[in-house]
Amino acid sequence: MNSPAPALPLALPRPAALLCDMDGTLVDTEHAWLDAVAEFLHAQGSPSSGPTLAPFAGAAVADAADHLVRHELTALTAAECAEILDRAFTARVAAGVTVQPGALRLLDGARALGVPTALVTASERHVADLVLDTLGRHRFDTSVTSGETVRGKPHPEPYLTAAAALGVNPADCLAVEDTPTGAAAALAAGCHLLAVPSVPGIVPGPRTTLVRTLDEVAL
Repeated sequence: MNSPAPALPLALPRPAALLCDMDGTLVDTEHAWLDAVAEFLHAQGSPSSGPTLAPFAGAAVADAADHLVRHELTALTAAECAEILDRAFTARVAAGVTVQPGALRLLDGARALGVPTALVTASERHVADLVLDTLGRHRFDTSVTSGETVRGKPHPEPYLTAAAALGVNPADCLAVEDTPTGAAAALAAGCHLLAVPSVPGIVPGPRTTLVRTLDEVAL
């Protein structure tokens, strides 16, 4: 009996620009970030189970630190929390990251079509630079990192800033995300959304397409 032919990738309309999240979307670092948070919570004697970790998915270091203090999960200050989390996460990224399946193919496909591409991440600039060295800086026309906008995800400002830098209308852009926090930012900016969830919480909708991996899509 002949084996069934492999399924063809889902063909998405060519966008004006491709706006990509980084952690968990292009590289497998979202779990490294959550591991760093869990390690911190454990050291503070606080719960580090899934429900406690959920709000930290896709969060910037500063927002995570504020959450820890606000919810009394630590006796440290927000600045102290941020320093510890940033150091722990940066060390994990510096040790090496794995590129997500289909990520480079999607990025290179966009370049071949002349579609400009931006990296839009909640990570700090020094972490993004480490990942850009792995992904290849030539694959991106611009990048927006934590602290380079007044408000971070889930506010739409990071995506609006990236679209403005590329000179395109956000409504004509395709954002690629993996967490509810990032998805909320992209949709609030007016983008179409391609979601490859690393944690639960993103639901399909008129502007949202869900896939298991980036291998399943093509522009």
